[in-house]
Amino acid sequence: MQPSDVRRVKGVLFVLFLLPALRLLHGAFFDGLGANPLEFITRNSGDWCLYFLTLGLAITPLRHALGWQWLLPLRRMIGLYAFFYACLHFTAFFWFDHFFDLQEMLQDAAKRPFILLGLLAFVLLIPLAASSNRWAIRKLGRRWQQLHRLVYLIAVLALWHYWWMKAGKNDFAQPALFIALIGALLAARLWRARSRQNAPPAQAGRAQ
Repeated sequence: MQPSDVRRVKGVLFVLFLLPALRLLHGAFFDGLGANPLEFITRNSGDWCLYFLTLGLAITPLRHALGWQWLLPLRRMIGLYAFFYACLHFTAFFWFDHFFDLQEMLQDAAKRPFILLGLLAFVLLIPLAASSNRWAIRKLGRRWQQLHRLVYLIAVLALWHYWWMKAGKNDFAQPALFIALIGALLAARLWRARSRQNAPPAQAGRAQ
């Protein structure tokens, strides 16, 4: 795919990825968020954060499996959209549940550990989003890649948060699906890393 084609694909995806947020905005203004709009916004934004985290983790395995190098430039945008929906999720929780009372929010997190897991995942996302620009990539060098490996821990914390929240209603279908998807993506990365480690030096160099 030519660079101009990749730019067009990015432009289309940028608009499509924004649609869930626009839908929330439209629903908020035109009474389209159901019987409990505050809960709808909080859960919907959390769901979309998880969707984009999963999509971002899928980029590298798909690129290796299909040979689609053009997928790589999309990864940063997908990661930033995961952060964007995480910000919406956190803001909705902090606003609607606690009216921006930090102390009350922390007390709630201490009482309900699944909230603490979500907060940890959100806090860990911040340095990844802040260092997703070219200046930070150049400045951090090899440490940039090490820092961005935090995404694996963030995915685990987000899944745990999601599972624990759904467990309160005995609704395990969606959490189980995400565990299977993200587990398969992480297994594919581990398999590739081990294959490269065990490959002869010349072959490992070609696999970079």
